[in-house]
Amino acid sequence: MKIFLRVCGLVCALAVSAAVQAETKPVKPLPVRVVVVTTFELGEDSGDKPGEFQAWVERLPLPQKIAFPQGYRALRYNAEKQVLGIVTGEGSLRAAASIMALGMDPRFDLSKAYWVIPAIAGIDPTVASVGSAAWAEWVIDRDLSFEIDARDIPADWSTGRIPLGRSKPFEQPAPELARFGGVSGYHLNAGLVNWAFALTKDIKLEDTPSLQANRARYPAYPNGQKPPFVLKGDETAASAWWMGEHMNAQAQQWVSYWTGGKGVSTTTAMEDCGILQSLSFLAQAKRVQIERVLVLRTAANYTVPAANETTAQLLASEAAEDDALSAFIPSLEAAYKVGSPVVNELTSHWNKYRDHLPGATQ
Repeated sequence: MKIFLRVCGLVCALAVSAAVQAETKPVKPLPVRVVVVTTFELGEDSGDKPGEFQAWVERLPLPQKIAFPQGYRALRYNAEKQVLGIVTGEGSLRAAASIMALGMDPRFDLSKAYWVIPAIAGIDPTVASVGSAAWAEWVIDRDLSFEIDARDIPADWSTGRIPLGRSKPFEQPAPELARFGGVSGYHLNAGLVNWAFALTKDIKLEDTPSLQANRARYPAYPNGQKPPFVLKGDETAASAWWMGEHMNAQAQQWVSYWTGGKGVSTTTAMEDCGILQSLSFLAQAKRVQIERVLVLRTAANYTVPAANETTAQLLASEAAEDDALSAFIPSLEAAYKVGSPVVNELTSHWNKYRDHLPGATQ
């Protein structure tokens, strides 16, 4: 009897040990070829009024839902294409926190992943029109600066916004983009950006009667009156949603200043410096590759008022919610229509792009 009990005890102990080992055995992380990064969704992931995420969920598609309690919203995954979709939440703070949470999540192998950020934005009508789609090579932060009240600006200053480390607007030489006091912008992989632009530049974008009527209100801006098109254009990133002729001119100068005249302020958005900061830190930890990032911003509204419209009236017409923007639906469509060919090209030719970046010098 004692021998029997000992044998039973040994069997039980082995069973418990095996169960514990099974529970603690590392789960192989899901492979990810592309991460699609959107910033907001209005309701459900599919079947209702769309935000940035819905087209990707329904059309790519992204059928598998994955809990993501440490982030803003549940993730979505396509196992066949190995594409992961995330909604970061609006603003640089939510975006940075969500991307860091994803990058540190052991459930995903992001070591070879490309990051495509297809999101809506404001558009400078001196460069392009509502409904257009711009691939950014430069993403410049507008928030990190000194600023004095407009009522205190010296008469010979063009603005009250001053670069950190300088005492006058646009004082030369410009500081380094990344320095002890912070990061004032990011220069993305130019070869990859040029490749994405070349792949998509001839895509015909939707031109609706509403878009035509909207841009007709901007007769002083030839580029702002063009039908929607795909272009290369850089981003001014800011948590504050600014608008108006004076601030638009300031954004043009700000981007030119920080890029040494190489960048052209085209779109305005909130999240991308936060996203890129998190990806930069994750790259330091060897969890992602920062040179595999693409930013595509599509034009949902103009950054300046139309003829015979004040800046306050422009604000009043578009301040309620995202879906009040004058080109909201066309900008969502443009983001998917231009972004999805890049995602599909990367995933369907993974053997080609897994270890070699498109656009890189061979």
